[in-house]
Amino acid sequence: MSHAAKTLTIASALATALTLTAQTEAQAQSKEKCYGVALAGQNDCAAGPGTTCAGTSTMDYQGNSWKLVDAGTCMDMKLPAMMDGTPRMGSLEPLDRDRPA
Repeated sequence: MSHAAKTLTIASALATALTLTAQTEAQAQSKEKCYGVALAGQNDCAAGPGTTCAGTSTMDYQGNSWKLVDAGTCMDMKLPAMMDGTPRMGSLEPLDRDRPA
């Protein structure tokens, strides 16, 4: 392989890496934390007292655990009603509902 071909290959790989990094950053910016929507053990990070990080929530829709969702969709997610029939919604802030005893 000629020196020019090697240089072109390296430059192409670098350009691809930079493009993927930019896409990942753009995707992260279009996400937001949505509390009260994760199933037990499927939260994205800390779920309040008694938890440490991802996967540590202990109940479905735990109000103080969050999941990253597409920006603008948190409060529009279809969730099952609570036991008393009250509608359950996601929130951009931690919730007092559905917390372990």
